[in-house]
Amino acid sequence: MKLHELSPAEGSKFSRKRVGRGIGSGMGKTSTRGHKGQNARSGGGVRPGFEGGQNPLYRRLPKRGFNNDRFATVYAIVNLDQLNVFPAGTEVTPELLLTQGIVKNPKDGIKILANGELTVSLSVKAHKFSKSAAEKIQAAGGNSEVI
Repeated sequence: MKLHELSPAEGSKFSRKRVGRGIGSGMGKTSTRGHKGQNARSGGGVRPGFEGGQNPLYRRLPKRGFNNDRFATVYAIVNLDQLNVFPAGTEVTPELLLTQGIVKNPKDGIKILANGELTVSLSVKAHKFSKSAAEKIQAAGGNSEVI
C-alpha cells in the first residue's frame, strides 16, 4: 500500500448541501426551510426543552432529592498496589504520597483501599483505611495508623 493509494472508506464522505443556489438545484428559493414560520426566519428555532409556551416537562415534574456535597468529606483514594514503589520499612505519610506524585490532590484526606496486593512491609499513616486494606497491610508485616 502506498500513500497515493489511500482513500476514505466507502460512504464516509458526503458533499455539502449547497442551498439557495437557484431553482434548478431543487434547493433554491426557501432553501429547504419551508414557507414562513419561526424556523424559516434568520436566527429562528427554539431552545432545547421549549414547548411553544406550554409549561415544559422539566418544570411540570417535581424537584427531588438534595445535594450535600458542600459538607461531605471527600477522600483522595490510594490503592495498595500503588504502595509497592516504596522500599520495605518506609513510613508512608500523606506528605510522602504527594511528593512521589501518587496523590495529586489530597482533598479532605487520604483513604487507603485494598485493591491489589502489598508485597513490602510498610508503616502507613492515612486519614482512613478500608478494613481489608488494614488487614492486608498487617499480613504483609506492616502497620496502619489513622491520623
